[in-house]
Amino acid sequence: MSALFADAARNWRKLRSEFEDYREQAYERAAEACRDHLLNRRGRAAHVDPYSLFMGPWARVQAYASEELLEWFAEHGRMTFEEFERQRIDALHYEEMAG
Repeated sequence: MSALFADAARNWRKLRSEFEDYREQAYERAAEACRDHLLNRRGRAAHVDPYSLFMGPWARVQAYASEELLEWFAEHGRMTFEEFERQRIDALHYEEMAG
């Protein structure tokens, strides 16, 4: 494996780990705010893991999330990994331009 690729892979794993920390914290805040009522009747019947609603397609959230969770997302947002990555890249570019 080339050194450049190894470095990129290491950076991606670090970023992915940071995103998982973000997602876990968001889940915990939402669960507390919604009193653990994160799934609608359809989601409960399908045995959906509520944690899975914090990533993946929005259509899945609309299908399985409780009204409380939908309201929580409307107020606090629901960042995807792609958005999280974009924010990190933008921050790095800003630092390079400023420094």
